[in-house]
Amino acid sequence: MPNSTPCARRALSMISVLAAGGLALLALSNPARAEPQPEVVLAIVDVETTGLDPGYHEMVDLGAIYVDPEGRELGRFFVRIHPPHPERLDPGAAAVNGYSVERWRELGAVDEAEAVRQWLAFHATLANGRRVLFTALNVGFDQAFTAALLARHEARWRDLFHYQVLDLPSMAWAQGARALSGAELAARYGIAAETRDPLQHTGASGVDFNLALYRALLASGRLSIGSGAMSSAGSNPKIRP
Repeated sequence: MPNSTPCARRALSMISVLAAGGLALLALSNPARAEPQPEVVLAIVDVETTGLDPGYHEMVDLGAIYVDPEGRELGRFFVRIHPPHPERLDPGAAAVNGYSVERWRELGAVDEAEAVRQWLAFHATLANGRRVLFTALNVGFDQAFTAALLARHEARWRDLFHYQVLDLPSMAWAQGARALSGAELAARYGIAAETRDPLQHTGASGVDFNLALYRALLASGRLSIGSGAMSSAGSNPKIRP
């Protein structure tokens, strides 16, 4: 600008500096769009076993339904398993799930290694890089047994699932329901209870119930339904006296 005065030139220089600074601030406040967070998948799981101790007893079946956070089903899995040590069967467990070596053979059960192979293949397809939350009615029980099963076959529970888990009775408790057993929660939320017939009671029937309960919890949360009655039951539903 040959005709501009020194003051004008200084003013224009200051404007240029301020404009550049403004653009830099704009760039800092609007970084390149971050990668979207992975979607969340709920793995609703239920297992039947030969007893209560995951360090001694073993699984006889595994049911799983993978859903999105709104409870829409993505896929389901079920397998009957021949436990390596059927002689460890607790009679109370058999009274719940109807397990016997002969019956399981007739029903097409597979050994543990094959069950794990099938489950891992199913999980890989449904997870597909997404965060997966292990979800159950008796989450400590189901998590312990599935972790033990995977460990026996050189797989890690944490390689499949997020470290946080979802416990359905705790979710109901947060809504004011003071019931912990499946039957009481079924009555509280107006859904059908899981069958108690040992010939029909499986991990598959368990996850069907758990999904119905999860959907009822979602609906109840939206409707803000009031609290239920306090439960006095404390027995583990996996063993019958």
